[in-house]
Amino acid sequence: MKPRHTFRGVVLRNPPAAMRPRAQAAAATTATARVRVGREVAGRGGKGVTVVSGLTLETVQLEELATRFKRLCGAGGAVRNGRIEIQGEHRDRLVAELCRLGFEAKRAGG
Repeated sequence: MKPRHTFRGVVLRNPPAAMRPRAQAAAATTATARVRVGREVAGRGGKGVTVVSGLTLETVQLEELATRFKRLCGAGGAVRNGRIEIQGEHRDRLVAELCRLGFEAKRAGG
């Protein structure tokens, strides 16, 4: 039989201040992230989707933001490859919402 692996690391209950995540760094990354809101039709049978790319968020946060966008636009969508895809043409609406949330968003494409 194989031996069972056991955790032999150190668990810190109250980590020192130097090891705690900084809220200011997280706020700075949202303000400096290059968020692009574009439109794509490739591989979708001519149907257009609005794609939000360049967000530096974790998958759970992307899912929450996608849900918010889907409700705002009244459309379906998904998170794929770190990008949010919303069905239909909603670039202006999503750029306004992203700016309201504190992201520097730009409309991409024509």
